[in-house]
Amino acid sequence: MNSMNTPSIHLMLLVLLLAVVALFCTLVGAAAGLLARLDGATYASALLRGAVAFAGSATLSLALLTFALATL
Repeated sequence: MNSMNTPSIHLMLLVLLLAVVALFCTLVGAAAGLLARLDGATYASALLRGAVAFAGSATLSLALLTFALATL
């Protein structure tokens, strides 16, 4: 007999997926900011580009995660 019930496994999987999405989006934002800075942008402009890249990747990742969870 399985000691863990199914809803708690789904909750743990969801938390793990959200942590992976947050890590991925942070890396995308950092890479975009670094590349912008290496291209000659000011610190403020590079930070803004990194923030926009983070927000865009977070939006896309969470939309895909929501779609995947809705189809399961």
